[in-house]
Amino acid sequence: MTIAWQDWLVLSGSLAFIILYGIYISGRNITSAEDFIKNKGEVKWWTIGLSVMATQASAITFMSTPGQAFHDGMGFVQFYFGLPIAMVIICATFIPIFHNQKILTAYEYLENRFDKNTRVFTSILFLIQRGLGAGITIYAPSIILSTILCWNLTALNIITGSLVVAYTVSGGTKAVAVTQKQQMAGIFVGMAAAFIVALNMLPTGVGFTEALSIAGMDGKMKLVDFSLDVESRYTFWSGITGGMFWP
Repeated sequence: MTIAWQDWLVLSGSLAFIILYGIYISGRNITSAEDFIKNKGEVKWWTIGLSVMATQASAITFMSTPGQAFHDGMGFVQFYFGLPIAMVIICATFIPIFHNQKILTAYEYLENRFDKNTRVFTSILFLIQRGLGAGITIYAPSIILSTILCWNLTALNIITGSLVVAYTVSGGTKAVAVTQKQQMAGIFVGMAAAFIVALNMLPTGVGFTEALSIAGMDGKMKLVDFSLDVESRYTFWSGITGGMFWP
């Protein structure tokens, strides 16, 4: 596979901009743990919102859900119905507690509520869980890049992970929020470009509405299932219950 210079420009330019911009905008002002986590409260609410969206829509989601929708239909979106409910519960309960007690992490609360051993134990569990999750998140796009660029997969994992660690450690949560905001913009642009390309590749005489009709007749457009079938993988009820505990 031949890689055009435009592809190299987009790939290298976007990576360099995101990482360098994240380090530049936030790494200079960190002098304490509070600055690293809260960054003096300077991050705008909409930046945090886009950052949360980008976290939920990881590279795995961006690459896997189109194939999943093509194979099984759009019913899997029901799994995300519980997320807004979870966010409301978190904002109404946990956030006020953290704010009133002036604590930075859930582990501080656990130490105050129980003891230091509880804090250490839960921290270890979280680090193991998120370490495995982050590893998969890095591994998935590395497979694509390894195939396209014909690079060693292990080397790509190390490079990608090192770049992420570099701006995260140097910039703290503000670097993460700002760079994920840029990544979210890139996701929207990529989705729009993919949509345009897909439309142009439809067979002659088949437009967007016709394609939706064909997908609907094949059962791919069934978004909501209110049945109580316990053997059904995705239903409205499993989405608002299981999905609510996912965050």
